[in-house]
Amino acid sequence: MSTTDQRARRRLPVAREGLPFIGGTLALAAFAGLLSWIIGAALAVLAVLIGAFFRDPERAVPSATGLVVAPADGKVVMVETTPDGHYAGAGRTQISIFLSILDVHVNRTPVAGRIAGADYHPGSFLPAFNDKASLRNEQNRIAVDSEHGLIGLTQIAGIVARRIVFRPTVGDHLDRGERLGLIRFGSRVDVFLPPDAELDVAVGDRVRGGTSTLARLRVAGTEPRGSRSIPRRASAVG
Repeated sequence: MSTTDQRARRRLPVAREGLPFIGGTLALAAFAGLLSWIIGAALAVLAVLIGAFFRDPERAVPSATGLVVAPADGKVVMVETTPDGHYAGAGRTQISIFLSILDVHVNRTPVAGRIAGADYHPGSFLPAFNDKASLRNEQNRIAVDSEHGLIGLTQIAGIVARRIVFRPTVGDHLDRGERLGLIRFGSRVDVFLPPDAELDVAVGDRVRGGTSTLARLRVAGTEPRGSRSIPRRASAVG
């Protein structure tokens, strides 16, 4: 995948996965409008709302060394240290971001690196803010091989979502903040970082995908900058 070519092709303000939904609803609105202008207008409004859900704005990605950017828009609902036996490994720093149906649902890579793995797991459809969603819901577990080591990213479907989209293939190199897919109609994204990552967010913070800094990864030979403390478990619902 060529990042430059991919960006050069990007002109639409919505994710391409939304075009069938938008086009189909508009076509239905046109047909229904022949029978009833009220129904036609209602369907046209629905098409606009669907377009808003699939909106895909450009973002200015920060370029400083060692930054981890938010993989999605939303609210930080959990910051914790992974326990023994966790699929991402014990002692990792987990940051979970809940996306409401009003948020931009395009997902981005939090760091630059090569896609080292992507494993899809079918599952339940608990509310995405539920603690158990991380393990039980439909999800796609991604490993990014960065200059700071492996960084984990998991796309998790919510109670409404039924379709996870992941565009790259294993071996592709992505820039920090580059688009990698989306989750339709409500979801959550988990990021797994090394234990010495210096956090810039806490539970309750709102973040913007590709723009907001979640954490800073240590560069060999540097002193810790100081960060927000990482509790054993902290979460928020809503």
